[in-house]
Amino acid sequence: MSGRLYLVATPVGNLADLSPRAVDALREASTVLAEDTRRTLTLLRAYSIDTPLESFHEHNEDEKAARIVERIRAGDVIALVSDAGTPIVSDPGYPLLRRLRDERLAVVPIPGASAVMLALAASGLPPTPFAFWGFSPHRDGERRDFWARVASSSMTAVVFESPQRLVESLESAREILGDVEATVARELTKMHEELIHGRLSEIVETVRRRDSVRGEITLVLAAAERRSEELPSVARLREELERLRDGGMRRNDAVKALAARYGLSRNDLYKMLTGE
Repeated sequence: MSGRLYLVATPVGNLADLSPRAVDALREASTVLAEDTRRTLTLLRAYSIDTPLESFHEHNEDEKAARIVERIRAGDVIALVSDAGTPIVSDPGYPLLRRLRDERLAVVPIPGASAVMLALAASGLPPTPFAFWGFSPHRDGERRDFWARVASSSMTAVVFESPQRLVESLESAREILGDVEATVARELTKMHEELIHGRLSEIVETVRRRDSVRGEITLVLAAAERRSEELPSVARLREELERLRDGGMRRNDAVKALAARYGLSRNDLYKMLTGE
């Protein structure tokens, strides 16, 4: 093989999880592209890898992508890593991958850890079908819209969350999805690894009793509850719709969320609400 990009999955916590093939790829490369070069340097030093590091993050990836493509076209071998886990998934690199795809240049994925798959497997919730949604939004209204889209998917959901917004996000999820089963996977593969299982209401109470929550968090949530056998009155549905709207959710997303919760089509729910 001539020029190529290695997509190298790195440990999500425990440095011993780096595969021998990943070590070989990182040593072979002329440059390792890393979001946080300080963090990646710790990993490289643990394996006595002296390949030069170059920063590659959301603020410079568009600027650097064209130059990297030219290097690979000229025969260079470059490795792309994320801070933890599999590159590209909620990490920089997508514009570069699109350019390489368009140019028909070689991309070689090196498998390894993924917080998404680890949390899903350990959750005990239905593994298929599932959808990965990335990070939830910061703002409350956008976050409610986000959970409405999750609810309408009718799948097990995997979501990244920050410790600071964990309780608020779980409460929004409960309001829109119902009190579904969920798992909070915290600090996977690290010394303080923790899996918190239960209904959303139970998990919220568990987290609230703590002074603080730290570390990297992956949420796994069961599909939104479908309660067609408990369909409330039209008046109650309208009240629920207005409550979602008062919380900042767009009307269309609020209708989607209610339809998913009660096992209705959006058209049928809309007709019930409008009396048409």
